[in-house]
Order: sequence, then structure tokens, then C-alpha cells
Amino acid sequence: MPGANSVTSNQETLHKDLEKVVRKYARTTFLRPIADHTREAFAQVEEFVRKFYATRNADPATGCGETSAIGRGAPGTAPVAVILDSGCGTGESTIHIARRFPSIPVIGIDKSCARLNKAGNPSQTAGEDVPANAFWIRAELLDFWRLALEHVESGKWTIPYHAVYYPNPWPKQSEATKRFHMHPIFPTLLALGDMTELRTNWEIYAREFVEAARFVFAEWASNAAHPDTQPQIICESFDPENPETAFERKYKEAGQALWRVTVSTHF
Repeated sequence: MPGANSVTSNQETLHKDLEKVVRKYARTTFLRPIADHTREAFAQVEEFVRKFYATRNADPATGCGETSAIGRGAPGTAPVAVILDSGCGTGESTIHIARRFPSIPVIGIDKSCARLNKAGNPSQTAGEDVPANAFWIRAELLDFWRLALEHVESGKWTIPYHAVYYPNPWPKQSEATKRFHMHPIFPTLLALGDMTELRTNWEIYAREFVEAARFVFAEWASNAAHPDTQPQIICESFDPENPETAFERKYKEAGQALWRVTVSTHF
């Protein structure tokens, strides 16, 4: 598979400007206008989530306790749980995650129509039906995350798990500010989910992500933005027994080291 080569970069250690850049963005708000097409896509996701829980709640065999058990909203208006699979590519990871969390809608998001057109094909489902809780949408991640955070902060949603598998590492030093953890969107990304899991085949990216998360949480603690947040951040190499994306499968077959970072704020 082209692209299964290991990451090559002119950067041999953590970026020299990592802390300065991350702390600056942790003290500011990303205000770029949200594109109309992503608002429309988000509305489709809202409708899928609504119908998913309405169907479950109407079925006496499943009951309706799932949503209230995970909530942290205002009394009587517990948020519903939604899982995000950001940058899902062809959507294979969305299927795996949906099978792990069958009672929660899992939203696969990608900006590529060509990739999303392959979502749910027979090679991904191994002859089984696509899980009823899996849904794919084409959208701009930076905008979608901000809309999702509005729902989290208003008590409409809770996001117990957020998958960010194999994002573009932008390995050149000159491209570093395009990496999620050195972009103004990073505080939004961290604020979204109770657990965020990053996967990558570039160790520097994983270790930068860890340090960037620590800088953001330190900034939040210092200005009381999130005074009760005490994150648990784990970085580890891992060897997936059952790869969940085409990239993960090819990297594993090529003998590359894979890295996983989990950032947990509720555990």
C-alpha cells in the first residue's frame, strides 16, 4: 500500500515552539466562521442521534436508562451520549467502535467524499450488517468539533469516547502548526470528550500530543477555566491484535511501531 512507509521528518525531537504555541492557543478562542455545509451536516447528525434514541426508548426490550445513566446536564435534562470518530477515512474504524459501544450512536466524520463512499462496504463488515448505531457524515472537523462542544457545554450531549486515529502528522517542522495539537482548535478537541484516544505511527507526534495536553490543562487550571479537571494522560506503544483501520493494518504488517495516547478527564 503506498503511504505505508514510516514517517520521515527533518524534526528529530519535540518541536521547539510547542509550549509557546500551545499555551497561547489555550488562552484564546478559535473564532473562524463555521461553514454552512458543516452546520447542515451537523443537523443531519443531530437528527440521526435523535432517531436512534427515540427508537431505543420506544422498544421495551432495550429500555431508556442508557442516556440518563451517562448524563451530567441540568436536572431532568440529562445529555445523551454520542461517540465521535474524527477523520474516519473509509469508515472502517467507525464500525469497530460502533460494535464496542452498541448502545451509543457513533459518528464517523471525514472531509473526503471519495473515502466516505467506501464506508460500510462488505470488506469492512466481514459479512455482517453495518451496526445500527454507526453513521457517517462529510464535514470539516474544526467546525464540527466547535458545534459539538456547544452541545456538550449546553448539556445536550456527552462524549464518553472520541477517536482520533492516524491524523495527518504534517512531519515537516515548517508544517508543525497544522498538527492538531499545535493548532488553535486543540483546546476544543480536549474539551469535547471524557476520553480522547489518538493513534499514530510517529512517536514524536504522540509525545507532542501528550505535552500539548499537559500545557492546555495547566493553563485551564491557572485561570480556573476548568478547575475540577484532573486529567489522566497515558502514552504507550501498542500492537493491535485486530487493526481497526486500513492504515493501522498496513503499518502493522510493515512492522512499524504504533503509538496510542489516551487523555481521560472522567474515570
